[in-house]
Amino acid sequence: MKPNLNYKNLEESYLFSTIAHKVNAYAAVHPQAKILRLGIGDVTLPLAPAVISAMHAAVDEMGKKETFRGYGPEQGYDFLRTAIAGYYARRGVKLEENEIFVSDGAKSDLGNILDIFDRDNSVLIPDPVYPVYVDTNVMAGRSIHFAAATAQNGFLPMPEENTEADIIYICSPNNPTGAAYTREQLRAWVDFALARGAVILYDAAYECFVRDEALARSIYEIEGAKECAIEFCSFSKMAGFTGTRCGYTVVPNALVRSGVSLNKLWLRRQTTKFNGVPYIVQRGAEAVFTPEGQKQIAENLEVYRRNAHVLSDCLDGLGIRYTGGKNSPYVWMECPGFSDSWKFFDYLLEEANVVGTPGCGFGKNGQGYFRLTAFGSEASTEEAAQRLRRLLGK
Repeated sequence: MKPNLNYKNLEESYLFSTIAHKVNAYAAVHPQAKILRLGIGDVTLPLAPAVISAMHAAVDEMGKKETFRGYGPEQGYDFLRTAIAGYYARRGVKLEENEIFVSDGAKSDLGNILDIFDRDNSVLIPDPVYPVYVDTNVMAGRSIHFAAATAQNGFLPMPEENTEADIIYICSPNNPTGAAYTREQLRAWVDFALARGAVILYDAAYECFVRDEALARSIYEIEGAKECAIEFCSFSKMAGFTGTRCGYTVVPNALVRSGVSLNKLWLRRQTTKFNGVPYIVQRGAEAVFTPEGQKQIAENLEVYRRNAHVLSDCLDGLGIRYTGGKNSPYVWMECPGFSDSWKFFDYLLEEANVVGTPGCGFGKNGQGYFRLTAFGSEASTEEAAQRLRRLLGK
C-alpha cells in the first residue's frame, strides 16, 4: 500500500485552523477580553422565514408515508434546478436544467471537479487566493502556475501571451481581495481559454453582492463562455446556508474537450460518488427564489453591505489603502506599519481584540495585507471599526 504522498506537500496547518488556535490561546489567557471576530467568512444572520417555512413543510412530508422520499436524484430535484434556471434567466442567462447540478456546497464541488480532469493538466491559480484551489491540486499532484494579483493590477490578473494553462481558476468577486472583474476583463479570459482549449473554473459564490452594472454576476454573461467555463455557486453567502449546506455547479452541454462532453463526465462522477443533497434542504433552497425569499434574503444581504460600508469608511478615514467592500463582503487592507501579516494579526488581537485573516495565508502576494469580513453583526462591526480607529489612528 502506498499513501498519497502529495499530501505531504501541503502546508502543515489549514489557515483558519491556525487562526482558531491563536484566538483560543489568547482567550484562555485573557478570559475577560471581548474578542470581535471578523476573520472567517461565516454568516451570522438566521435563515429567511420563507426558507424555514419550506423546510418545516418538507419535514412534515417526510413524516407521512404518502409523501416520504428516499434517495433523490444525484444531480438535484427538478424543482430546485428549475428555480435556479429561472434565477439565471431573470439576469439574461439561459441554462438547460440538465446543465445544473445541485451539491452540498461550492467548496466540495471546487475540489471534486478535478476528478473529471487528467492529472497532467497544468493549472493557473491567482495569488492570493482561496486556499482550496491550491490545496486540492497539490493533493492531486498537478503542476500549478500562479498569476500574480497585486496592487499594481488591482488584484485582478489578466491573461498574458506566455501563459500556459489547461485549467484556470477565477473567483469574482474575489476571495480574499474583494476585487471583481468587469465584463470586458472576463471577455479577455474567455477569449484566452477558447484560443488555447483551456477550461475556466469560475467561482461565483459572492455574485449576490455585485451591484455595479459594469460587473458580471455570471461568466455566462460573456459570449462563448459556455464553451470554456464551469461555474460554481452557493447558497452559503446568498442565503445563509453555511450550516445547511447547499450549492450548485453549472457544466454547459457545449463544453467539450477531445470530443468528450464534460457535462456527461460530471454527471457520471456525481451519480457514482454522490447521493445528492437532502430533500428538506433542497426545498429550503427552492424557497430562496420565491418573491418572499428574495425579499427576505435581500434584507440580510443589506446588513452585510452596511457592515462592509462601515469598514470601508473606517479605512478611508485612516488613509489605509484597500480593495473590496463595494461589491464584496470582504475588505482587503494593507497592514499599516507591518510588512508581516501574521504580526499584524497578533497586534490587532492583542491591542484591539479584533480578529481578521492574515493575507499571507492566501499566498505570497498576500503578505503585508489583511482580510476583514462584513459577516459579523452590525453592533460588533461598528465596535470593531471604533477599535481600529483608536488603535491605527495613533
